[in-house]
Amino acid sequence: MLLLITQSAFTVEAATNESIKLATPVLKVTGGKISGCFGEDSHVLIYKGIPYAAAPIGDLRWKRPQPVKAWQGTRLCNTFSAMAFQRERDMKSFYGKEFHDPQSEPQRSEDCLYLNVWTPRSAAGNTKAKLPVVMWIHGGAYMSGFGFEKEMDGEAWAKCGVILVTINYRLNVFGFLAHPALSAENKEGLSGNYGLYDQIAALQWVVNNIAQFGGDPKNITVAGQSAGAGSVKNLVTSPLCKRFISKAIIQSGGGLGEFISTEASKDKLEALGMQMMDQLQAHTAKEMRALSAEKVLGALMPFMRQAKAGLFTAPYIDGVALTEDFTSAVKDNSIADIPYLIGSNANDIMPMDKAITDFAAARDSLSKRPVYVYHFDRSLPGDTAGSFHSAEMWYTFHTLKRSWRPFTQADYELSDRMVTYWTNFIKYGSPDGDKTWKPCTRKAPYVEVLQTKK
Repeated sequence: MLLLITQSAFTVEAATNESIKLATPVLKVTGGKISGCFGEDSHVLIYKGIPYAAAPIGDLRWKRPQPVKAWQGTRLCNTFSAMAFQRERDMKSFYGKEFHDPQSEPQRSEDCLYLNVWTPRSAAGNTKAKLPVVMWIHGGAYMSGFGFEKEMDGEAWAKCGVILVTINYRLNVFGFLAHPALSAENKEGLSGNYGLYDQIAALQWVVNNIAQFGGDPKNITVAGQSAGAGSVKNLVTSPLCKRFISKAIIQSGGGLGEFISTEASKDKLEALGMQMMDQLQAHTAKEMRALSAEKVLGALMPFMRQAKAGLFTAPYIDGVALTEDFTSAVKDNSIADIPYLIGSNANDIMPMDKAITDFAAARDSLSKRPVYVYHFDRSLPGDTAGSFHSAEMWYTFHTLKRSWRPFTQADYELSDRMVTYWTNFIKYGSPDGDKTWKPCTRKAPYVEVLQTKK
């Protein structure tokens, strides 16, 4: 039966750490025991800042994620972690104003491999609940962002019976630097892609641990927006993890063809990494790891401009995590054979409509699994930016009340509808049981237009 989202008036008062420990189930996950906290709704629990891998600092900088270190006692997970080390945000910029608050911006740290779980209170600790799960990957061009930005929240989804996991992963030069000295340390002769391996490690953590939160490890959707959508495309392509994925949601990440390219060669990326580190007078892995995070990051943008390197700190085909690009994998039918929900916005950063319907047509010719396509076409109130890149995020997570914009009742109704569509897809593989939102096929390329009702 398809469920509709309802707004709840329940709130809870702030509780002491000790009372939270008593009020929320203590769960055993990889590394030790954890307790969580209440969401705004007392029927939802949040476990914030759970480590899924060892801190990638010191000798672990520019190494693939290592197993999390165990802790003693019960770890209180009621505070979000630091975000991955990245440039400080310009709060006066369009996106700074739109999605970030200078009063609550988290600290930056290389110690960033943490995730967060929203789950119904009734499900936590019940390994037989078998609720559907979604792992969300944030956007930011693989350069910035974090998994608990104010537009991202799992309360609405948890009230619909879906468990949301959001993750941090290493970004920019810390997540994707390739360099000959780093490749020499690896038995496969590879470097870079650390952020991609982080995402794979997080997904493996979800598979191994989500039952503790009431989730079904065999019903995991991966979802993301922008570079997070590009990451989803990488995960459904990767031979290391695509078997763990039951559905995928790709928001404003293109379709067939290039979005954020993965096709740069290992040799080219290593050469660029060596040029950048040579300018910092760091030639060995030991010298590179001795540099401060501020110095490494501070050199990145000037080097990219000088070398005209473009986005060279991003995932690439390394032959292990990625053996081919997404488009090739679609055409040879080697991506995860699962249902897909994919779309873009009317005023997105680039035209994506044809690339997306081409993807749907290609899947239709090779698989019986459906592809559902949307087009978000609500011009957000408050300015003339229209349906800009990332605009749909307020609606996807039902977090409109956190925005400065003068949203109307029609906006809240559109958000209700989208949360219902998204959570139904996560549960059942269809946004509405194919009643009005039909799969997009070669002969019937249906696209669901998401806009406010007049």
